[in-house]
Amino acid sequence: MAASNMKAIKRRIKSVESTMQITKAMELVSSSKLRKAKERSEQAIPFFNLLYQTMSEVASEAVGFHSVYTEERDTGAVLLIVMAGDRGLAGGFNLNVFRLADQRIQELQARGRGIVLMTVGKKSSEHYAKSMLPLLGTFDGVGENVTMYSALHMAEHIVHLFKQGHLSGVEIFFTNMVSPLTQEARQMQVIPVPNLERNSGLRSLTNYEPNPEAVFDALIPQYLAGILYCTIVDTYASEQAARRMAMENATDNAQEMIDDLSLKYNRARQASITQELTEIVSGANAQG
Repeated sequence: MAASNMKAIKRRIKSVESTMQITKAMELVSSSKLRKAKERSEQAIPFFNLLYQTMSEVASEAVGFHSVYTEERDTGAVLLIVMAGDRGLAGGFNLNVFRLADQRIQELQARGRGIVLMTVGKKSSEHYAKSMLPLLGTFDGVGENVTMYSALHMAEHIVHLFKQGHLSGVEIFFTNMVSPLTQEARQMQVIPVPNLERNSGLRSLTNYEPNPEAVFDALIPQYLAGILYCTIVDTYASEQAARRMAMENATDNAQEMIDDLSLKYNRARQASITQELTEIVSGANAQG
């Protein structure tokens, strides 16, 4: 009985050791990808900040500035861009952003607003595949290799639909990597453009042709592309950070399980040896 129990424990230890090797390898891979994604994210932020500052300066140049991209609309659907990971095994990473997006969907539906979805990441596509909401597009596997050109292609399509009156607003749901240990699901309104830092008392020597409004509107695709690029890269970096943390915890748990199983194995082995010694002594006493 003890021998069979020892064999079962030994098989279990080997199984857990194999799993631990996989989780450790995934942890190392995620750490490597996290470093690269973090560098891309840090390089993209100055570009977006400069673009946003330029748009604010343009808006400040015109008295009574007016643009279709800064005013609220009552007609047209609201486009929700939901960004998630392409793979699982990342703890509650995907679930958190889905919870935030689903809450917004319920709010808009309660107000009778139309909703259109765009999904970025395989898990986002799978989550909303059975949804009754219309899908404007699905972009799987773009997080690792996204470029400003691909983001601009997405942005131009969205801006075209907005200009045609099919959309009333654009909102992005993504995950921000606050630190390698903390990731936060966030919601961002993109169009209408919020919180422009206008300074009506400041005038520059720059002349905008044909007018500041036209220049501002021409910058919108680049503005949206910059936000899409930054949020996609940030979400990808957050996914890698969450997976690294999840795999690290899984590796630690596997090691604890191996330690517990090894203790049980040693106890079973000691019990087996004790039983054999007892049988030998009993046999010797019986012969004596």
